[in-house]
Amino acid sequence: MSRQGPLARLPSPLSAGVSFFNIFTPLDKNERSAIKKESLGVVFPSKHMSDKISNGVKFMLGTKGRMTQVFDDKGLVTPATIVTAGPLTVTQVKAKDKDGYAAMQVGFGAKKESRVKKPQTAKPFKHLREFSPASEASNLQPGESIDISIFTAGDVVEVSAVSKGKGFQGVVKRHGFHGGPRSHGQKNRERSPGSIGGGGRAGGRVVKGMRMAGRMGGDRVTVKNLKVLQVDPATHTLLISGAIPGHPGSLVEIRG
Repeated sequence: MSRQGPLARLPSPLSAGVSFFNIFTPLDKNERSAIKKESLGVVFPSKHMSDKISNGVKFMLGTKGRMTQVFDDKGLVTPATIVTAGPLTVTQVKAKDKDGYAAMQVGFGAKKESRVKKPQTAKPFKHLREFSPASEASNLQPGESIDISIFTAGDVVEVSAVSKGKGFQGVVKRHGFHGGPRSHGQKNRERSPGSIGGGGRAGGRVVKGMRMAGRMGGDRVTVKNLKVLQVDPATHTLLISGAIPGHPGSLVEIRG
C-alpha cells in the first residue's frame, strides 16, 4: 500500500499486526507550514528586499501566456504563469558623462520591414526599454543580445505590466462598497454609493479623493517577490510562480 503527500506517514507495505489508526500521525500546523515553505523555497521579503531587486542586473521583456500549475516531489502544487521572454537586443548604451545617467536600452519584438519608418531603421523593434545595469553587465555593446539564461530556477523577481482594463465600474466593484440595505423604502439601492457630501460636510462641497464610480484597470502594476520555477532557453520560456498582471499577450517586464 502506497501513500503520498505530507499529511500521511504510512509504511509500504503495512506490517502484519499493525493497524492503520495506530501508525497514522497527522502533522500539526507548524509542520505542514515548514514542509510547504521548504518545498516552495519561499523567500520572505526583508526591509531592503525591494532595493536589491530594483538595483539588480537581470532584466527581461516578455509576453504573458496562460497560467498552469506545477507539482513538486512532495505533492504540493504551485500556481504559475508561462512567460515567453526574450531575446533582447542592445540598441544603445548610455553613459553618465555623455547622457547624464548610465543605462542600457534594449529592444524586443521585431517589426515588419514594411512598418519600419526611416528614422527607426536603426531600432526596428516594437518595444524599447531602459534599465540600469551593474558594472559587470556594462561591457555589452549595441547589437549584442540577452536571453533568459541570465535567470535560474529559484531566482526571486518582480514583474511589471499593465493590468486588464475593466471600463467604467461602480463603487461596489471598484472600491469594495457594500451598498445599501433593501429595506425602509429603499428599492434597487444595493449597489449605490450613498451620500457624497453636503449638509455641512467640508463646507457643503465634494472633498477631493472621494471614492466614486469611474474607469477601472489599465494601470501599471508591479508584483514583487515572485519565484522563477523553470527556465527553458530553447523555447525562450519562463515559468513564474503566482499570477502576474495583464491579459494574455501583454508585455511584461521582469527584473531580478
